[in-house]
Amino acid sequence: MSGVTHAKVVRDEAGMRLDRWFKSHFPGLAFGHLQKLLRKGHIRVDGKRAKSDTRLDTGQEVRIPPLGTETGDRPAGPKSDLPPADEAFIRSLVIHKDDAVIAINKPPGLAVQGGPGIDTHVDGLLDGLRYRADQRPRLVHRLDRETGGVLLIARTRAAAAALGKSLKKRSARKSYWALVHGVPRPAEGRISTYLKPQPGQYEGRMMRARHGDTDAQHAESLYRVVEQVGSKFSWVALSPVTGRKHQLRVHMSGLGHPIIGDPLYFDVQNWEQPGGIENRLHLHARAISIPHPDGGRLEVMADLGPRMANTWTLFDFDARRDDASVIELEERRR
Repeated sequence: MSGVTHAKVVRDEAGMRLDRWFKSHFPGLAFGHLQKLLRKGHIRVDGKRAKSDTRLDTGQEVRIPPLGTETGDRPAGPKSDLPPADEAFIRSLVIHKDDAVIAINKPPGLAVQGGPGIDTHVDGLLDGLRYRADQRPRLVHRLDRETGGVLLIARTRAAAAALGKSLKKRSARKSYWALVHGVPRPAEGRISTYLKPQPGQYEGRMMRARHGDTDAQHAESLYRVVEQVGSKFSWVALSPVTGRKHQLRVHMSGLGHPIIGDPLYFDVQNWEQPGGIENRLHLHARAISIPHPDGGRLEVMADLGPRMANTWTLFDFDARRDDASVIELEERRR
């Protein structure tokens, strides 16, 4: 059979069924046609006949007949089908890339996933980050739509599993920057509460709860005041120990120092927005440190977006400083 090619099974594909391997590489290949090719022996693994449920091992060689001419299908993956402008946009956000992980500096206002009224989101743009790899990149965590900053994306199934495990086991250290109303006292500390969804007309919001309440989950955050503007504003570094929805926003509001521009939790009476500051959420995922799937530790830092950079300039905050303050807090906790 002319036009036969061969492909090596990579480490990330170990344990995958042969039919699923073909579905991953050739999504347009009809199942019935795949079975026909297997029955006739046109598809082989290490030169031997194989079945659809054959489990693959790293390094094995899969014999691939000329599927395109027989099925009208084209191989998956390496080429993105995104419009060039969308591909250029998502790639412009990349601040780290290696064989396993991509990190982007997500701008505030860009949703991570789709929903009602959301046409453009990170998940819908991930094909633009293939860089000619066979596998489509995968999200491993989330940021609120109006929160900018570091967002990690796995390039393989194995990397997604490893990063997900690290996040679940709390092996990652995250640092956020926020502009809050007033100045928290003491200047550094730990916030430990329980949170649950707020019912009724406040659907989508979170609220403080008691241990044992239905749907209540423990939430813990660390904070430190970095700089302040008199008694009216302060730049706070935050580190979420747990990862609950809206955790940092609820915690700062509960502390009496809500994040400036927060449409859900900013509840200061008789508040007048100062001139020169945009009335949008001032929360930025500044940095993440996490075990790398291939060993060692990955550390990524994201610059402030235009909205918060403008505010930092207005208050003469030094946005070039690192995150040692909040990382030290977490190291002491550990």
